[in-house]
Amino acid sequence: MLVKRLIVFSVVLTYLYTLVFGIFMTDIFRVPAPVVLGILLLPFIKAPVQHFAYYKECIFIIIALFLYYIVGMADYKAFFANVITIITCAFYFNHFVGLNKRRFNISVVIIFLLLSLSMLLMILDHTQQGIIDPLRSTMLGEPVKQSPSGLATTQFTFGYQIATFTAFAFVATFTFRLHAIIKVIVFFACIVCLYLGMNRSAFISFAVAVVIFIFIYYKFKAVLLLAAATIICFLSYTYLLKDTLDSKNNILSKNEAKGANDFNRANMAEENLKICADYPFGLIFYGKTWEDVTYRNPLFTFGLTSHNAYLMFITYLGPFLGLGLLGAIYYRITRLSREIMQHVKLRSNALMPALCFSFIAVSLNALSHNGWLMSADGPTLFLYFGVMQGAKIYAQQQNSTESSEMLESSENSAAQDRLQTLVL
Repeated sequence: MLVKRLIVFSVVLTYLYTLVFGIFMTDIFRVPAPVVLGILLLPFIKAPVQHFAYYKECIFIIIALFLYYIVGMADYKAFFANVITIITCAFYFNHFVGLNKRRFNISVVIIFLLLSLSMLLMILDHTQQGIIDPLRSTMLGEPVKQSPSGLATTQFTFGYQIATFTAFAFVATFTFRLHAIIKVIVFFACIVCLYLGMNRSAFISFAVAVVIFIFIYYKFKAVLLLAAATIICFLSYTYLLKDTLDSKNNILSKNEAKGANDFNRANMAEENLKICADYPFGLIFYGKTWEDVTYRNPLFTFGLTSHNAYLMFITYLGPFLGLGLLGAIYYRITRLSREIMQHVKLRSNALMPALCFSFIAVSLNALSHNGWLMSADGPTLFLYFGVMQGAKIYAQQQNSTESSEMLESSENSAAQDRLQTLVL
């Protein structure tokens, strides 16, 4: 039994490692890693297999991927790689995790331990780049392109990991009702990761997700808490971060750098909207590619995109088809997120708000980068199916609790009736 558990844990750990860090094919995995690890998990799926719950989402995702990658960009490799990764993740949650709360919780813990490792490597990379960069390359199976960073080849990709990790960690300290000292420590750790992570969009995504959560959780008292958080950030920067940590490689120095405005997201989005206005039905209906419509645009030279995943998707598919597919793909998780927010203080459901707001943060981060659900971005993909599967698990648990309470109540009532009969 112990050997079996170790084998299962090893395969799950390896699969989630390849998922969250975007490892598809390397020198070790000569064939797609999700396929290999998915097959290895098949013997450990508990019978009976649950009905596949993500038919609609997968169908809409495949249609969107086909129109975007094949019709729009003729990128067959990206299409098949993303389809394999997304479908494998859906089957992992539906068949392997199923309604098993223990497997679900272990999967979440593994993901955020892996992200914690990535944060630690990023911090060490600021001072030990000569040691950490070769280690990063070995662990990812390909050369790293930007440093300092964590377990990602670029800082842009690493930004999704920061947004996921920091939002989850911060919200979890409140939903699990941890001590105030732990809340402050975790908040400070999040600020350090964001400060050294050199990703402005991740910081904005974290801030927006946190503000929304605080107002939902505390309502009018949120103003005082946000004011306290602002003071903590100011004092931390003034007396700790400014002089003790790397003064060259941080989010503020990056913002003040000479080339900081070369990738101004607002200007890029504005130019992209002009392209949308010129081709209102979407580039695929005009037989155009991004390069065909941007060759005169100085902001998009050398194939540069607008760094807005949703806007690029709508640019290719048009507002009607693009927004329609986005609505279909995000409909269920949006509805579930709204329900989760309504019960944000329910301690028995503490994990779900943390996952939900983590998904909100990483989704907001896609407004400034290319990675998102349709590009099979690891943290985004895990959170997408994780929130939906977790909602099913906790709903079943609640129904089971209510059923047992009703059964216990009926048994107590029957016992009381028998007692009254005996007394009479």
